[in-house]
Amino acid sequence: MRNKVIYAIAFITILASCGEKNELESKKEKLSQYKKEVKELQSKIEDLKKEIAKEDTAYQNQVARNAVLVNTKPAEVREFKHKIDIRGSVESKRNVMLSSETGGKIQSIRVTEGQAVQAGQTLATLDASIIRNNIEELKTSLELAEAVYKRQANLWEKNIGTEIQYLEAKNKKEALERSLATAYSQLDQSVIKAPFSGTVDKIPAREGELAQPGMPLIRLVNPGSLYIDADVSERYVGDFKTGDLVELYFPVQDKTVTSKVSSVGQVVNPDNRTFSVEVQLPKLDFPVKPNQVVILRLVDYTVEDAIVVPSEVILSDKDGKFLYTATKKDGTTVARKTRVEIGESQDGMTEIKQGLNNSDLVVTAGYRNLSDGVLIKPVERTTETAHL
Repeated sequence: MRNKVIYAIAFITILASCGEKNELESKKEKLSQYKKEVKELQSKIEDLKKEIAKEDTAYQNQVARNAVLVNTKPAEVREFKHKIDIRGSVESKRNVMLSSETGGKIQSIRVTEGQAVQAGQTLATLDASIIRNNIEELKTSLELAEAVYKRQANLWEKNIGTEIQYLEAKNKKEALERSLATAYSQLDQSVIKAPFSGTVDKIPAREGELAQPGMPLIRLVNPGSLYIDADVSERYVGDFKTGDLVELYFPVQDKTVTSKVSSVGQVVNPDNRTFSVEVQLPKLDFPVKPNQVVILRLVDYTVEDAIVVPSEVILSDKDGKFLYTATKKDGTTVARKTRVEIGESQDGMTEIKQGLNNSDLVVTAGYRNLSDGVLIKPVERTTETAHL
C-alpha cells in the first residue's frame, strides 16, 4: 500500500512538471507572435505617416519638427596608421663596471663619484710590492745572463767552447726577458685605468679592501653613447625594419621626440618570446640617464586609403557592430542602421573595412537617440547639438 502511495505522488509530480513546461513554451510562442505583430503594426504606422504627410502639409511640418537633430560628416578617406606602445629603457654602450684582473689589497682610489675622467687615466691602484720586488730580482738575473751570453757568443765566434754552452746562455737570457715582460704585465694589471672617457658613476670599492679578480670596483659611464632598447612580442615579427620612424615618450620629463629604428633583433628570446629593437637616441634638450623608462610608439599597420570614422559612433548589438548614416527617402532624411566590419583603432579613429562607402554621411552626434528609419534633421555642429 505504501509503495502505491509513493508511485502516485511521483506520477502527480511528473504531470505538474510537464504542465509547467508546456505553459512556459506557450508563453514564449505568444511573445514571439506579439513581437511579430508589433513589427507589422510599426510598418503600417510608418506607411500611414508617409501617406498623410503627402496630403496634409500641416502634418508634414509637424513630423519635420519632431525629427531628431543630428550632426553628420562624410566618411573620411585617408592614410591610417596603427601604433603600439612598447616599454623600453635608456641604455649605454659605454656603461661598465670596472674590476681587477688580479688579486691584491686596494692601495688607492684616485677618483670620486661624479668626476669626469679621460681615457687611460688611472682610477685605482692595488698593492703590487711583491711584483715590483720580483721585477728587481729578474732585472738583476737578466743583467748577469746578458753578460754571460755576450761572452759565450764571442767565444763561439772564435770557435772556442761548445755550441751547447752558447745555446744554454742564449736560452737563459731569453727566458729571463720573457719572465720580466710577464712581471711588467702583472704590474700593469694592478693599475685600474679608464678604458674610455666618461663619468665615474659609482665606487663600491674602498681603500684597504682585498680585491679579487672580477670584483666590482668602479662604474664608468659615457653619457654620449646612449640608445633605447626594448623587447617586442614575437607576434610583431616582420612588422618593423631598420629605418622605421618611432616616437619616444619620456614619462619623467613628459617629452616626446622622434627617432629611427637602428636595429631589429633576428632571434626570439625563448624565455619571454620577444625580440629586441634598438632605437637611436637623438640629440635632446633635456637630460636622461641609463635605465630610465621610455615608451616607444611603433607603427605596425598602415593602410594608404582607409575609410575611418570616430570610434565613438560605432555601436554594438547582438548581431555585431553598426553605425548610423543619413540617407534620403521619399524627400526626407532618415537614419539608416548600417552594419560595418571594423579594423584597428588609433587616437579615437577606427578603420572601417566593410559596410561603408566614402560617399556615406555618418551621424556623428545624436546617434544614441536613433533607430533604423527614424526621421532626422542634420544641423551644423554647435555647442547645443554637440551633446545630443
